[in-house]
Amino acid sequence: MENKTAARLAKELKLAGFEVTEGFGVAVEGNPSTGIVAIMKNGEGPLVMMRADMDGLPLEEKSGLNYASKVMQISPITGKEVSVMHACGHDVHITSLVGTARHMAAMKDKWSGTLMLIGQPAEERLKGAKQMMDAKIWDIFGKPDYALAFHVGSSGPTGVVNVVGGAPYAGSDSLDIIIHGVGAHGASPHAGKDPIVLGSQIVLALQTLVSRELSPREPGVVTVGSFHSGTKHNIISDRAVLQVTVRNTNLETRKTLLDGIKRIAENMGRVAGMPEDMLPEVTVVSSTPPTVNDNELVVRLKAVWIDKMGKDFVFSNQSKGMGAEDFPYFTTTPQIQSVYWGIGGTNPKVWDAAQKGGKPIPSHHSPFFKVEPESVKVGVESTIHALMELMSKT
Repeated sequence: MENKTAARLAKELKLAGFEVTEGFGVAVEGNPSTGIVAIMKNGEGPLVMMRADMDGLPLEEKSGLNYASKVMQISPITGKEVSVMHACGHDVHITSLVGTARHMAAMKDKWSGTLMLIGQPAEERLKGAKQMMDAKIWDIFGKPDYALAFHVGSSGPTGVVNVVGGAPYAGSDSLDIIIHGVGAHGASPHAGKDPIVLGSQIVLALQTLVSRELSPREPGVVTVGSFHSGTKHNIISDRAVLQVTVRNTNLETRKTLLDGIKRIAENMGRVAGMPEDMLPEVTVVSSTPPTVNDNELVVRLKAVWIDKMGKDFVFSNQSKGMGAEDFPYFTTTPQIQSVYWGIGGTNPKVWDAAQKGGKPIPSHHSPFFKVEPESVKVGVESTIHALMELMSKT
C-alpha cells in the first residue's frame, strides 16, 4: 500500500542516476506490488544488493515530533480508514537508501560492478520480499553475489552499529489450528465433544515442544496468541480456533516445532475420542525463514566498520527476542552471502538516562516511537563502507 512513498523513492533514485523499475512484484490480495528495483552498472565486478523496506503501520503517531505523520489510509486488512505512521523506522531505511544512491553515484571512479537498490513493500506483513521473489527478480535483474540490509532500532543510541553472526532475526510461522467438536447443552457435556476442553489440552501440550523436545541451548518459541470458541454460557460449541506463532533460528528447529504441533493437535483429538475425519487441522497461514548472516562476511564487514567508524561504536549484541523479518526470502533459496545489521536510533542522552532508570524508551510499533534523524547518516555511512569493501577498485 506504499504508493506515495514508493513514488517518491523511485523519483529520488532516478535523480541519482539509477535505472528504476517500479511496481515490481506479484500482486497480493488484489493489491499490485509497489516494489522498486534500481540498478547502476559500473563496469566489471560483483552484483551487490542493498534493500530498504518502505511500509508503515496502522497507528496514530503520538511522538510529538513536528514532522509526525497525519496521514490516513484505507487498511488492506479491514477496508476501513486508519491512521498510519512509520512506527518501525522504515523511513530511516529508505532515506538512507537515497543517501547511499547519491554517494555511490558520485563515487563511480572508486568502485566497479553492479549496484542493486531495492525498495521493498509489505515487510510488516512478511509478504513483500516474497512478492518480489515470486516475480523472478533474480532471473530478470541478476542474482546478487552479496545481499545487504540494516534496521534502525530505538533500543540503541544513535551512532552505533550492531552486527552478529548466526541469526539476528528468527524465522516465523503463523498457524491456525481448527478444532472440531460436537455441540451440546452446557448442562449435558456427556452428549457432546467439547472443543474448548480439547483446545485447552492442546495449548498446554504445545508448551512441551520447546521445554522437552529442543536442546536447552536451542532457541524456539511456540505462542498461542488467540483462542476463539463458543457464543453463550450454556452452549458447548462444535468448533474452536487457535492462532499460533512459531519462532526459530534454523530450519531444523522449525521442522521439529511444526511437526510437533501437528502431531500433538491430531493425537490430542484421538485422546478425546474424535473420529479420524474430525481430528484437529493445522494450517500454516504465513511464514518467513530465519535471517541468517554469513559469518565470514560478518567478520569482514565488522572489521571495516571498526576501522572506519571506531571500535567504540561497533558491537555484536544478540537480541533477546525472537522478532522476524522477511529479508531472508531474498537470501535463502537460492542462498546468497548476506549480512543484516542494526544501527542505533535513540538520542544518546535519552538512552543514557533510560539506562540509569529514567523514562523508558518507546519500543517499535508504539505510537510514541521515534528515532533521531542523525541515524540516517549512520545508515548511509555504514552502508557505503560495506559496499566499498565489496566493490572497491583498490
